[in-house]
Amino acid sequence: MKHIFIFTVAALLAISNALFVSAQGKITELQNLPITIKSGPYKAGHIQGIAVDAERKYIYLSYTTMLIKADLNGNVIGSVKGLLGHLGCLDFNEKDGRVYGSLEYKDDGIGKGILQMEKSLRKLDNAFYIAIFDVERITRMDMDAEKDGIMSTVYLPTVLDDYLATVTTVEGEKPHRFGCSGIDGVSFGPRFGKKDGKEYLTVAYGIYGEVERSDNDYQVLLQYDISKWGKYETSLSQENMHTNGPAQPDREYFAMTGNTTYGVQNLEYDAYTKSWFMCVYSGKKKHFPNYSLYAIDGAARPVKQPLKGVPYIKKGFVVPLKAAGLKDDSTSIHGWNFNIGATGFCSLGEGYFYISHNYRTAEGQGSNIRLYRYTGEVQNPFKLVE
Repeated sequence: MKHIFIFTVAALLAISNALFVSAQGKITELQNLPITIKSGPYKAGHIQGIAVDAERKYIYLSYTTMLIKADLNGNVIGSVKGLLGHLGCLDFNEKDGRVYGSLEYKDDGIGKGILQMEKSLRKLDNAFYIAIFDVERITRMDMDAEKDGIMSTVYLPTVLDDYLATVTTVEGEKPHRFGCSGIDGVSFGPRFGKKDGKEYLTVAYGIYGEVERSDNDYQVLLQYDISKWGKYETSLSQENMHTNGPAQPDREYFAMTGNTTYGVQNLEYDAYTKSWFMCVYSGKKKHFPNYSLYAIDGAARPVKQPLKGVPYIKKGFVVPLKAAGLKDDSTSIHGWNFNIGATGFCSLGEGYFYISHNYRTAEGQGSNIRLYRYTGEVQNPFKLVE
């Protein structure tokens, strides 16, 4: 019995040591990543999002109407142009090796501004898509998003319905259900309330920063099972917008943060902390804390309940914020005043992140992508790796 016990302990120690070495090896590998990746400047809109393929060591960057593929030293491999809509947050799907991003066409100030920036006189339909890039085929500069067979799109009719809707609020008739201005944040991760398991594509709404209404204080998140999206994927024609996509998401969720200016700019699931980070432009309603970074507790079970300030919806699945960072006593909302990340925020694993520092010069728009380590501290949740 004694020999069996000693053998068992030795075996457990060996496994423990192996796991320790494996974990330490991964951390060391992450620490050896470039601490800064320089990008730009480009004659384009400002950077909107980033995605990293850690295995092949590529980074992908959205510059509003252009996608850039570069290695982790910042050397540009190729680019995709020709978009007249807003390409926003990005995420890399490890299962199929493609990059997914939010793509919206709309007739508001943002949409008109993009057409003006691109010097286009086209009149485009309102439409909201997930753009899917076959990034292995991006091998040269200025590839065409419509003609070179490198991008397909899936239509999201739920978003269009909310964008076009007129609703009766406490303050009267208002355009745009939930204040929906379209979509921006996208990320792959498990079902809300699950620590792991099957991954879904989560899409976060952009939300207009209107202070005179009370139905726009939630972040709205749609989760999609993309395993059968092959039947919807369609090449984009901006002359004739297609409508091939799922009739509705698998589920809709709400996170109470208080109103923000244009909703979730960057959404990122981090398996290390089991958190859904939401980078936003701060809101302007004085009775909310108006943080610039929030985190949803990914392991906490959503609760179906009435939505505050939303009289036209009986109940919705509400996901709780993580009890971390600052806490506003009057609303019990947690978050951080972390004023970067809205232009690019990417989890690398083991608590490491690449975060965008965007800049603008006379030559155009660019970004320095910096390596950070998560601390969770109240005042400074991420520490710059130097």
